[in-house]
Amino acid sequence: MSIQSPPMLLELAGCSLLNDKSRAILDLEDLPIELFPPLFVEAFSRGHTEVLKKMVQAWPFTCLPLGALMRQPQLEMLRVALDGLDMLLAQQDHPRRWKLQVLDLRRAPRNFWRTWSGAVIDACSPEDIKKNRTLKVGPAMAAKLPLKIFIDLCLTEGPLDEFLTLLFLWISQRRDMVHLCCSRLKIFGKPTHHTRKVLRLLQLDSVQKVEVHCTRAPSTLAACAPFLGQMRNLRKLLVSQVLVPAHTSPEEQKRLLAKLTSQFLRMDCLRKFYVDAVLLLEGHLEQVLGHLKTPLETLSITKCPLSDSDWNYLSRCPNTSQLRRLDLRYIKLTNFSPEPLKILLETVAATLNRLDLEACEFTESQLQAILPALSRCSQLRALCFFQNRISMSVLRDLLCHTARLSQLSVELYPAPLESYDAQGGIHGRHFALSLEGETLSPGKNKDLPEPDWLGLDMKVHVEWRLMGHTAPQVFVVGSPSVLLLPLDQTLPEGGSKL
Repeated sequence: MSIQSPPMLLELAGCSLLNDKSRAILDLEDLPIELFPPLFVEAFSRGHTEVLKKMVQAWPFTCLPLGALMRQPQLEMLRVALDGLDMLLAQQDHPRRWKLQVLDLRRAPRNFWRTWSGAVIDACSPEDIKKNRTLKVGPAMAAKLPLKIFIDLCLTEGPLDEFLTLLFLWISQRRDMVHLCCSRLKIFGKPTHHTRKVLRLLQLDSVQKVEVHCTRAPSTLAACAPFLGQMRNLRKLLVSQVLVPAHTSPEEQKRLLAKLTSQFLRMDCLRKFYVDAVLLLEGHLEQVLGHLKTPLETLSITKCPLSDSDWNYLSRCPNTSQLRRLDLRYIKLTNFSPEPLKILLETVAATLNRLDLEACEFTESQLQAILPALSRCSQLRALCFFQNRISMSVLRDLLCHTARLSQLSVELYPAPLESYDAQGGIHGRHFALSLEGETLSPGKNKDLPEPDWLGLDMKVHVEWRLMGHTAPQVFVVGSPSVLLLPLDQTLPEGGSKL
C-alpha cells in the first residue's frame, strides 16, 4: 500500500459518512481526528449546513480557518458558523475533544486544509501572536477563554457590507465571550460612525499592520490617532495622502502631527514606518521620528517634500541607526547636500539590505559623493536608481562600486544619457554603441544566460546587438537581475522590482 493510500481511504470514509447526514451528526463525537478537516471541506463544498454546525461545535483543533475556504465573503456560511458557535457557547458541558479558540476568517492561504498533521494544524492558531507558538489547552480551560475571531479589515467611508454587518452585530451582542481580532487593518478616508464603532469593538492590541489612507484630509489622521495609540503590538504603520489646505498655519500643522506623534510613545513594537505623499511632513521630520520609542527596521518616505532641517536630521536620528530597508523614492534631492545620506549609509552599512532611490533627481556630483559609503553596505541585496539622469561614466563608477557587494542580487538603474537620441527618446542602437567595450561590473558578467525575453544577446564584456527591428525597452547589464530602463519607462509585465 502506498503512502498516499491512508488519506485516500479516510477521504472515502468521510464522503460515505456525509451521504448519511443524520449518521454524520451522531458520529462526530467518535469521529477520528484525521477525518475532521476533509469532512468539513466536503460538507462546506456540498452546503451541508447542519453537519457544519455540528462540526463547529465538536472541532478538535484550536483554530478553524474558515476564511481560507471562501474565495469571497459568503454570508450563508458565516451564518452557519455563527449558529454553530451559538449552540456551543450555550452549552454548559462542552464536547470531550473540543479545543476551538480561534475562528479565522482571513482569506490568506493556509496549510491547514492541505495536511492533517496536528502540529501544522495547531501552528495556524494565532493564539499567541508575540511568541508564535502553539498553546495546548483542554476543553475545560478552553471553555473559560474568550473565543477569538480573526479577520483582515478594510474600512472605508461607505457602509459596511452584509457579511461584516452580520459579524459585528453578532460579536457586539457577545462581547464578554467573543473577541474580535485583526492583524491587518486598512482605513480609507475620514472615520465614519461605522468605522469608529468597529474600532471600539476591535481588540486593538491584536493589530500588527495598519494603513491609514487619508484621501487628502489631515483631519483623518487626527481622528485615527487615538485608536493607533492603543495598538500596542503594532509593527508596521503606513500613512498616505495627507495634503495641507492653503489656509493651514504652521502651528496648526504641528498640532495635527502632534496628535499622531504623541501616540508613538505607546508603540513599543513599531519597526516599519511608511509615509507616502504626506505634505504635512515638511519641516516636521524630527517631530515625527523623534517620538519613536524603538529603532526602525524599515523607513519609507516617498513623494514627500522635505526641508533642509528634515534632510539633516535623517542622518542623526537615533531611530534610523539600524535600518534594514530605506526607501526615498520621489524625494527631490537636487538641492540638498549629499553628506546626510552619506553619513546615514555609513551608519547602517552593517544592516541595510534594501535601498530605493528612484526618481530622487540626483546630480552626478551627489551620486559620486555617496559611492564610497554605498560600497560599504555589505548586506545590501537590492538597489534601485530608476529615473535618475546619469552618464555612462558615472554608471560605470556606480557599477564598479556595487561589484564589491557580494550579497547584491537586484540592481535597477536608468539607461545612461548617451543612450538617448536627439528627440529625447531611448534608442537601443545608441545604447549599444555607448556600452561597446565597457566592462561595467567586473566579476558579475560570467556565464550569463541569454535574456531571450528581451530580444537581446549578452556578451561577457557587455557588448550589445539588436535582435530585430524594434529597439528594446529594457537593458540587462552584468546579470539577469541587473536592469537599466529609460527614464520614462517602468518594468515590463512579469518583471521584478524592490
